[in-house]
Amino acid sequence: MMSIIKVDPFRTFDSLARRVNEAFGDVQRTGITFEMGDFTPRVDVAESETSLTFHAELPGIPKDNVKITVTDGNILTIRGEKKREDKQEGKNFMRVERSYGSFARTFTLPDNLNTDAIKASFDNGVLNIEIPKVEPAKPRETEVTIQ
Repeated sequence: MMSIIKVDPFRTFDSLARRVNEAFGDVQRTGITFEMGDFTPRVDVAESETSLTFHAELPGIPKDNVKITVTDGNILTIRGEKKREDKQEGKNFMRVERSYGSFARTFTLPDNLNTDAIKASFDNGVLNIEIPKVEPAKPRETEVTIQ
């Protein structure tokens, strides 16, 4: 006689997510999400006491082909396109390892940032975005007179 065993197909994924979170920290807790495209630039995110900084590697992409937006106050999106060079007459490529195409990287920002004061610069193929933190509200104390 054969037994029927109920199998949860998502159990494996839950286990995998748990192991990834143990190894790298809980991605959801950091408030950062990712969106990919044809070409996926590498992005480092660093936090200091005063700001959150993004460093995106965009070699071969002119700054005019990159767009940075903030929507709903806390969704940072970096979009762009790395265009393929025109074919060169008389050359047959034996190997092509460079990536081309459009990309979009989206990050959900924490609430403690001043998104109205974002600064961005582009230097040697690296896009640098700095978002200052909002100063925490100082505790207020009001004395109430008893009548």
